[in-house]
Amino acid sequence: MVAAGEFIKNSIGENSVLIFSKSYCPYCARAKELFTNLKVAYKAIELDECESGKEIQEELRVLTGQRTVPNVFVNGQHIGGYDAVSNAKQTGKLDNYLQQKAKL
Repeated sequence: MVAAGEFIKNSIGENSVLIFSKSYCPYCARAKELFTNLKVAYKAIELDECESGKEIQEELRVLTGQRTVPNVFVNGQHIGGYDAVSNAKQTGKLDNYLQQKAKL
């Protein structure tokens, strides 16, 4: 297995919309539903189903300052959790994020 930091960076670079999630988390389900309703493809990584999920979540905390899930990235940019994504949708910022190219 690749180190957690490298796995995160590679995953962000390979996916326009990436959601670090947990399968039982209601806020994660809402984030995924939001992108599904927008007809935007996303990749969800379920940390509770990954062997190295705890290490990945800790590395995400170090990288983003956020220790909770969902932890959402759009085109290489960290957006945040469900509330941040929902607010970005309401203000139109999410559309801007979705149209930008990744800056990795």
